[in-house]
Amino acid sequence: MAGKINVILLFGGKSTEHEVSVRSARSIHNALDKNKYHVIPVGITKNGSWVRGEEVLHVLKSGSQIRQLSGRTTILPDPNLRQLVNLSGSKAVIPQGDGEDINVVFPVLHGTYGEDGTIQGLLELANIAYVGCNVLSSALGMDKVKQKEIFRQYGIPVVNFLWFKKSVWKSKKNEVLDAIERHFKENYPLFIKPPNNGSSVGITKAHDKKELISGIEVATKYDSKILVEQGMEGTSEIEVSVLGNDDPVASACGEVIPKAEFYDYDAKYIRDDTELNIPADLKPELSDKVRRIACDAFLAMDGSGMARADFFVNKNSNEVWLNELNTIPGFTPISMYPKLWEYSGIPYNKLVDRLIRLGIERWKEKQEIRTSKT
Repeated sequence: MAGKINVILLFGGKSTEHEVSVRSARSIHNALDKNKYHVIPVGITKNGSWVRGEEVLHVLKSGSQIRQLSGRTTILPDPNLRQLVNLSGSKAVIPQGDGEDINVVFPVLHGTYGEDGTIQGLLELANIAYVGCNVLSSALGMDKVKQKEIFRQYGIPVVNFLWFKKSVWKSKKNEVLDAIERHFKENYPLFIKPPNNGSSVGITKAHDKKELISGIEVATKYDSKILVEQGMEGTSEIEVSVLGNDDPVASACGEVIPKAEFYDYDAKYIRDDTELNIPADLKPELSDKVRRIACDAFLAMDGSGMARADFFVNKNSNEVWLNELNTIPGFTPISMYPKLWEYSGIPYNKLVDRLIRLGIERWKEKQEIRTSKT
């Protein structure tokens, strides 16, 4: 083990994207050079337990859901103990000199309790390097309402939107419906989303008021806030991968052409009829504009490591609207983030290498910051 980098591959989680996380982690695990890295897979069950061991390796190989298994473990928020701590019943078993220090954590936790800044906060307390965005940018990336408000402040074009709380919907449905139709001037279709979710879970498309009501009810099952956006008819769905810390770069543009009415969960992960065009059929100047906005948005959110930027683009008018920035994008073999970088000259195994290096570089830089006056 001497000389190898100890990597905790953290996946699963209490999220509607649990299964997607397992698929992403499986691909990353296969791509990591075992001669360079000592990879320790740690799975998080849907009830929040952390587990490791042979059962977790089996989950990675089979792609099944992580269940309550033996080998419970965790990371404590103690910067002087940068090791996995085993759990026995209600007791923590602290390693006594034979545990290996964690060099870096690779969180592959799509959605809540992983992509939203919570796991990043734990790792900051434990002073452990990790791949991807920090607490602030992760939280902003997860909350699609807040990130859109930040983008507006930076002059980044976003889709027309309106949001409200679930509690307001429950008590004032008619007032909310009237406000929505006034705001969008009854210009359907509209998209209804739970803004703190991912992989299009809970998203519906409304063509009229009846479908609007139904869509809001669906979204309330997944979040305490509801986001309504203008449907961008006649535009193309363009995605760009961003990589880096303070000086990010953008990949080539890719275009998503779903056979379904929109790019929903089934279209992303189950159906195989979605067309992915890499590179996207865009004029060079329009492609450059999209890529520039992607990097601007990444910096506006104080991003680091990686993100995927999703756009709506009118190829005739050259208008561009940023839909969202995803801070832990899918990493399955068919996911756009790695596919765009592969086309742009960085194959999958080199990409995960680069991401680990970026995470460690950011951690080293942070060690230079004083935490006391003396």
